[in-house]
Amino acid sequence: MLGRRPLRARLALVTSVAVAVVALGVLAAAYVVIRYELGRQLDLQLKQQATLISQQSRGEPTGPLYGECTWLAAPACAQTVRADPAAPHQDGLVLPVTGATRRVAAGTLGEHYSDITVGGHAMRMLTTPLKDHRALQVAVRSDTVDKGVRQAGLLLGAVGGAGVLLAAGLGYFASRTSLRPVTRLTATAEHIAATRDPAHRIELAPYEARRDDEITSLATSFNTMLGELEEAVAAQRRLVADASHELRTPLTALRTNAELLARAERLTPAQRERAAGALGRQLREVTGLVNDLIELARDEEPQQFLEDVRLDRLAERCVADARGHWPGTVFTADLAGPEGVTVPGVPARLARLLSNLLDNAAKFSPPGGVVEVRLARTGGGALDLTVRDHGPGISAEDLPYVFDRFYRSRQARALPGSGLGLAMARQIARAHGAELSAEQAPTGGALFRIRFPETLG
Repeated sequence: MLGRRPLRARLALVTSVAVAVVALGVLAAAYVVIRYELGRQLDLQLKQQATLISQQSRGEPTGPLYGECTWLAAPACAQTVRADPAAPHQDGLVLPVTGATRRVAAGTLGEHYSDITVGGHAMRMLTTPLKDHRALQVAVRSDTVDKGVRQAGLLLGAVGGAGVLLAAGLGYFASRTSLRPVTRLTATAEHIAATRDPAHRIELAPYEARRDDEITSLATSFNTMLGELEEAVAAQRRLVADASHELRTPLTALRTNAELLARAERLTPAQRERAAGALGRQLREVTGLVNDLIELARDEEPQQFLEDVRLDRLAERCVADARGHWPGTVFTADLAGPEGVTVPGVPARLARLLSNLLDNAAKFSPPGGVVEVRLARTGGGALDLTVRDHGPGISAEDLPYVFDRFYRSRQARALPGSGLGLAMARQIARAHGAELSAEQAPTGGALFRIRFPETLG
């Protein structure tokens, strides 16, 4: 049944039960202490009276000394008793005499306290030995002490009950106040699930936002998560929109060429050959674009076995491949500096990273232009692999967006490509713990820098 209640009700109930247990324990201990202290004071009073009476009654015969047992004055009643029941002056005793009383008088039993009832009144009696085989009995009414103990118990019970009720009210108020952000979180989550709109946030009052507790941290973290989710959804929508835009042109061309080839009997051999060649190129372009989209859509590198990769040899091989792909561009490589230095990584992915940078540099280089590749160690022990071209460079307005998916500057719109190469290059770099950056070269052209963290060669 407890699990079906709201969280704030459960917290209030648990708090109330905990406070009740503690309060009842404290009140029970206080009751026991009060009862013990009042009884001890009564026994001490009887002891003092017995000492005073024993000093004043030396040589007096046995029998009653004070007989008004119903009085509240102390001592209410007192008497001396001999060990021998047949001894004279044993008549008219006002307090009960037992075998234990005779043994005290005979000296075989020490003094002791007992609770008795005389005339319908509860009394406390002390029996203590005297000389000449006598025992002194002193009693006083104890109903006043019992009444005081009962009143203290009732008062403590009332205080405890009020404390439990107050704790329950305060616990419910505190749980309701503290869990208010959780209620808003639940409502926000349900609203997002219903509308699929992550733009909503948990609104915190200024006094709630200033509190440094777990609930406020949960609400803040949830808002942060919603912000990240909103950005992810927006990025996904942009990716779909950009991909649709980029695929529209080649797909249209593919359909056109496919329709031409479908009427191949109306075309000359040269026209069929041109249409087939164009169709093959467009298929390769679309296939490459789709593959790039698949890799970028994962937003992370696939888990593969890492190995130590020599950057100088990897760069040398990529530069050699680029020379074959771009015969009109001159590629130079300065890789002799940190020779033999290795970094942990996947060779194929690092080669794809560098190839994308080399293709981008060659694409923006003028005919016969030079693309420079350089590997060097920085002062902090990190490795810098740079690719520089001598083309138009990157304008200040384009620099913040060069690694965005499908982003193409004004100069690049007339050139082949989908705008995914640099985005993929940064993704691969980050997966290897490196950072890829772009900047304007001091004497013109664009410079891309891959900085690997400090490593041992």
